[in-house]
Amino acid sequence: MVNYIGMFLGLIIVSAILLGIVMLAPSLIIPAYIKIIIFIIALLFDAMAFTSRYYSYILSPLFKQHKKHLVLSNENPYWLAQSGDTILKKSGEDFIATVYISIPVYRSATEMGDDEKLDFAQQISRLVGLAKVPTRYTTELYVMNKDSYIQKLKETITMTENEEAELQSHDAPKNELDRVRGKLAMWRNMLDSISKGYSFELSTYITVSATGSKEYEASSLAQQKARELMSGVGSIFGVPPSIITGTDLLRFVEPEYLIPISTVTEQISKNIQEQVI
Repeated sequence: MVNYIGMFLGLIIVSAILLGIVMLAPSLIIPAYIKIIIFIIALLFDAMAFTSRYYSYILSPLFKQHKKHLVLSNENPYWLAQSGDTILKKSGEDFIATVYISIPVYRSATEMGDDEKLDFAQQISRLVGLAKVPTRYTTELYVMNKDSYIQKLKETITMTENEEAELQSHDAPKNELDRVRGKLAMWRNMLDSISKGYSFELSTYITVSATGSKEYEASSLAQQKARELMSGVGSIFGVPPSIITGTDLLRFVEPEYLIPISTVTEQISKNIQEQVI
């Protein structure tokens, strides 16, 4: 509201100054056709002033675009609780705490018969009717960050190559060399297979939130709701659900974790190398 009023008054003042120039400036200094142009510009500023209430979110960046940094909001969109198991957000004077519960589902509809699909659908129906509070059920497919695993493979290949070189330098028996070379071929094939394309991971989870006047109050209420849901989920699916904690939470709220930038960069670099070759 404050931004809108300031924008409205600023546009009106600019329009008034332009109209004053048109009315008071002598024609010898400013020709008539220039005054007509200034008058039209003043009318445009008037129109922008009276429509700024509805389009302030568009007009504000236009007037501030000369700045290096445009601050849309001074409030943090969310942050991780000190306990590492809750996402917190400020809403007015209250805090909203959100807990993510992972459901380890090991079954796939592509591998089920008709009876199994019906049974699974009934389980989902029971799951939806389980919660007495607003709850979100989600199944999400996201890109895995394979860089750490690829790095381990490269280190293993280097160690195996060193082992092969050492055996060759000591005239080791042929069967020992064949064993190491077979192991080296296996690791190289695995690295080549993993590096060819994206790897995806399917995650099924439940999200439940609670509101409180204090951070700990909101977190405590959300955790209580989560524990109640977890007991029901465990009895329905026969699996141990768990509360998602730490950096694993970020893959549900941060795009960089949903599509890891390092993995994407690796794929882009690989595609460029293939085009060059």
